[in-house]
Amino acid sequence: MRLALIGPVYPYRGGIAHYTTALHRAIREAGHSILMISFSRQYPDWLFPGHSDRDPSISHEEVVEAKYWIDSVNPLTWLRSWRNMEKYEPEVIVMQWWTPWWAPAWFVIGYLNQLFNDRPLLFLCHNVLPHENRWWDPILARSVLRRARHFVVHSRDEKQRLLELLPTAEVTVSPLPILELYHAGQVTREEARVRLDLPIDSPVLLFFGIVRAYKGLQDLLTALGIVRKQLKDVQLVVAGEFWEDETPYRTLIDELGISQSVRIDNRYIPNEEANIYFSAADLLVAPYRQVTGSAVVQLARGFGLPVVTTAIGALAEAADNAGSSLVPPRNPEQLAKVIIRCFEDGLRPDVPPVVRKREGRASWQQLVATIESLGSEHHHE
Repeated sequence: MRLALIGPVYPYRGGIAHYTTALHRAIREAGHSILMISFSRQYPDWLFPGHSDRDPSISHEEVVEAKYWIDSVNPLTWLRSWRNMEKYEPEVIVMQWWTPWWAPAWFVIGYLNQLFNDRPLLFLCHNVLPHENRWWDPILARSVLRRARHFVVHSRDEKQRLLELLPTAEVTVSPLPILELYHAGQVTREEARVRLDLPIDSPVLLFFGIVRAYKGLQDLLTALGIVRKQLKDVQLVVAGEFWEDETPYRTLIDELGISQSVRIDNRYIPNEEANIYFSAADLLVAPYRQVTGSAVVQLARGFGLPVVTTAIGALAEAADNAGSSLVPPRNPEQLAKVIIRCFEDGLRPDVPPVVRKREGRASWQQLVATIESLGSEHHHE
């Protein structure tokens, strides 16, 4: 089968780029021909809230044949990308949807496809609507997504959200696969803690990834004040770039008197360092206030690191097989209670490494099979 896949890959950073790279690899391994279309520019500098959307990692997985055709602010590149894609004659077009910023470009490509050859178009919807939803976001999302024939989402909640926009949409729920792209070799717990200057024998909690209000760091800091009453030497490592003002978090830390227990690394953590943080930690805490799915939780699963997270979205759906401990969102007291219980019960990896890898491969294969089925439907029409 000939496919066109559109989305970010290296040198762009973040979970969607890693996801696209892993999907590209899985499609190739399944024996399909693929045209990988990425971006010459994702966002203008003034719009991107972080330091840069480029990945600073030294070690990375590069899609060498990727075509960096699309400039988000240059409509001529959208037209050229569609024309070049048409020359390739894909049997299925697969596009990523995660932010309405791409609505104009995706609308043009989807409309031209619908107007001329009407090839099967599948959207992989990471977020049907943004976490900070504005009144115009559903309008933009509907105008773009209605151009597609089929959709893949990673939770039942997202399926429901999509069906509210497009009641007749054909939607497949596919679990978010385990991501293993960060692995540069797991170091020992002791070595990792020495490199991060952490106490060897203290309980260590990890909050990993970009810091935004919906990720619930403020709830974790409040919970840490409670946890310290029973685990006095507990340490929290916050590893990730702040996409909002760091000052309110620092103020909360001072008010709670927990500054000796909190280490903040306010920067994007490159691939070759991520394994150090996961290896040093005893427990990943991901106290999302709202979320669809979490690449960070899947990374922790790949490392065999126990997880405490909130019972929302795909996180709640995956809990039975992920071995995660779940708490209600926005509930620091319950979060503290579960963290303490994890250490009292003795921490264990969620599932054996062999099982983790088999599950990861199976879920990528499941995603590829969904794409294949769309192509098969097209052939039988």
